Amino acid sequence: MADTAIRPKPNGPYLIEGPVDIYDTAGNRIETEGRPKIALCRCGASSNKPFCDGTHSKIGFQAAETVNPESAETQS
Repeated sequence: MADTAIRPKPNGPYLIEGPVDIYDTAGNRIETEGRPKIALCRCGASSNKPFCDGTHSKIGFQAAETVNPESAETQS
């Protein structure tokens, strides 16, 4: 079993549980030590990207209900 799990919340963020390294677009590591659970923005409207700040609930973000297996295969 993996040490890290990623679970999407319905119409909310991705919850990451377990050790993970996160980097910004410049390649700088973002400190996450001591945070057993991290919520990453999925709606694109957070003012604290890449982390969720709850904006999804204010803007009425609607996420896809399921993963499209065909799109997952083309991403590899």
